[in-house]
Amino acid sequence: MDKPKYTSALIVGTGPGLSASLARLFAKNGLKVAIAARQTDKLGTLAKETGAAVHQCNAADPKDVAALFDAVEAKGGVPDVVVYNASSRVRGSIVDLPPDDVKRAIEISAFGAFLVSQQAAKRMVPKGHGAILLSGATAGVKGFALSATFAMGKFALRGLAQSMAREISPKGVHVAHFVIDGGIRSAARPVPAEAPDSLLDPDAIAEVYWSTMMQHRSAWSWEVEVRPWVEKF
Repeated sequence: MDKPKYTSALIVGTGPGLSASLARLFAKNGLKVAIAARQTDKLGTLAKETGAAVHQCNAADPKDVAALFDAVEAKGGVPDVVVYNASSRVRGSIVDLPPDDVKRAIEISAFGAFLVSQQAAKRMVPKGHGAILLSGATAGVKGFALSATFAMGKFALRGLAQSMAREISPKGVHVAHFVIDGGIRSAARPVPAEAPDSLLDPDAIAEVYWSTMMQHRSAWSWEVEVRPWVEKF
């Protein structure tokens, strides 16, 4: 059974965690990698390690996103894998949340995902090939108290993924939404010694993204959940 073949990837919303793990895994598997973030000053080491091209982009700005795809295309060709990993949250009581902050957070978590997905789809659908991968969270299926902003953004992201999958998967574009149900370990958030593997390993999550990309089109997943073995759900 032939596996899908991908040649280049664009990751929007790049930082030191999951996005960095994805960039390293994609590069290891021979893909040309482009990484984009609102602030790019800390991406030099990752770019050197992976050979990735670095782009500055405000994912919530339509002009910025269109310019990003034009720049990526000019440098390395049209990406056939696009990952949206940007999000924002404002925590607080519903009666106290500043409306402007909420609007901005939803723009990053959801509207930016739409803009990036739209640009990707415009390029992938005519070719009948590609993968659009969206990073979701527990908040996309379960809204928590004091977290309305994050829930609104992630619920919208999940709806976007489901709708896109129904529209463009039959046209050859694999759309997948990943529910990351648990905390991700990092240098700032190490795994407690008394609770091994209680936080998600970003490299392990990246492997799930890759295995989903490699699915045969007769058995595509539009949504995949990942959670630590001790996480309640």
